[in-house]
Amino acid sequence: MNALVPLPVVLPLTACGLSLFIGPRLRMLHRLIGIGVLAAVLVVDIVLLVEADRGGPLVVHLGDFAPPLGVTLVADRLAALMLTVSGAITLIVLIYALGQDMVDREERAPTAVFHPAYLVLVSGVSLTFLAGDLVNLYVGFEIMLMASFVLLTVGGTEPRLRAGSTYVVVSLVSSLVFLAGIAVAYAACGTANFAQLAVRLAELPLGVRTLIEALLLTVFGVKAAAFPVAAWLPDSYPTAPAPVTAVFAGLLTKVGVYSILRAETLLFPGNRLSTLLMAVAFASLLIGILGAVAQTDLKRLLSFTLVSHIGFMLFGLALGSRGGIGGAIVYTAHHITVQTTLFLAAGLLERRYGTTELTRLGGAARTAPLLAALWFVPAMNLAGIPPLSGFLGKLGLMRAGAAEGGSAAYVLLGACAVASLLTLYVMAKVWNLAFWRAAPSQLPLEGTVLEDIDDDEDSVVAVGAGNGGAVAVAPAAVCVRTTARVPRVMIAATVGAVLLGLSYTVLATPLTGLADRSAAELLARTPYITAVLGP
Repeated sequence: MNALVPLPVVLPLTACGLSLFIGPRLRMLHRLIGIGVLAAVLVVDIVLLVEADRGGPLVVHLGDFAPPLGVTLVADRLAALMLTVSGAITLIVLIYALGQDMVDREERAPTAVFHPAYLVLVSGVSLTFLAGDLVNLYVGFEIMLMASFVLLTVGGTEPRLRAGSTYVVVSLVSSLVFLAGIAVAYAACGTANFAQLAVRLAELPLGVRTLIEALLLTVFGVKAAAFPVAAWLPDSYPTAPAPVTAVFAGLLTKVGVYSILRAETLLFPGNRLSTLLMAVAFASLLIGILGAVAQTDLKRLLSFTLVSHIGFMLFGLALGSRGGIGGAIVYTAHHITVQTTLFLAAGLLERRYGTTELTRLGGAARTAPLLAALWFVPAMNLAGIPPLSGFLGKLGLMRAGAAEGGSAAYVLLGACAVASLLTLYVMAKVWNLAFWRAAPSQLPLEGTVLEDIDDDEDSVVAVGAGNGGAVAVAPAAVCVRTTARVPRVMIAATVGAVLLGLSYTVLATPLTGLADRSAAELLARTPYITAVLGP
């Protein structure tokens, strides 16, 4: 089974090369390659999860070179679980993107760009989860960066280029800090391998260990979009196409959370920076959700909730206990799925009505009841309504915090409760404005197709005929497409994401058990070190 470990990295890269080789004209072949490869990757991920849970970490030394010379890939319980969740999500989002026909219908988008870039992104995510050393973790981040910039700027519009530039600048600066951290760690320990670092870092002076830890936490905090290094996210994600925004928001930030979890348990045990992590979690929880309360654009609102809910995961990591880490693992898996689903549903709303501005929406529960249901279920899941997985994840974290005790833990418990209530408020606000209330009177009659063709908000434009054959007019600022059909494939993919989120509730006992065993394995450290270095 060890031979399967590199496949989640190798298969998408191979498929990317094949997509580039066959050229842009065979679009159907591009789609078949993408779906087939990601389905195969998901099967491999599930097999790795079962084997890692049953027999311990799976390790492969590429080229049969032992550390520190060779490249080591490791699939323990945590890595395999993250691979499985990300594999399911990336497959669902690809199906959604194919249904939207994003590349074919964007006039400015180079053909056959989306599929190779998306496959490279999947490969980079898999490498970050499997990397057994700091250098290859860095390589995984850079692969994601290259693919992310392409996907963020698909179409070449000015807002996307501006947002993509912000994303790249922030990522490059964090990459320089990451290189500095790797350099210091290698100079001090003579290796970048995680297992060897776990042994040798304990022998360093406290100041050197703290410097390395601070550099790595800064980098991973930027990747996770934790406050105060999260300002780039709400400006970067909302401008991208719906499937790109969904996979970025749901998955890429969790790579940073995973890296923090790996570093704090394996490389820097003892939870020495728990107070700092609790402060970051507290600020992320409250500032993120307060930012969401102030938003009227649905995508920006969801971006701020993403920043807030990173705080729940950091809370579990800051506790450092088996219950806290287990709760953080459960909540990470839950949040990857639910946040992606919400952005997919937002994409359906934009496709149907031409906007995600809440002040221009209304009546969607009547005109699109299925779309309303696809929004409502993950929204309640994110808010933590019992018995959904969001409630179970938050309950596990709060129980771990209460068991830990101490003033800092109790303050964080209060912050978690406030963030949960405000998340419910935000979701109720979206439901009321976009779905429940009657459509604003300025909106055109049903059956009318209007298009904003002028930047002047006071201009009046109209395309098509309204009821009775009369031409309907409306202010350009509120013009939306009320008759746009949503492809069934997009709806089916979103339904699949909703069902995946609900499955965490149905499979709550196996999931929490797996997370608890993963937490125990992380805190023990010995199984990982022994699997890589030998007895």
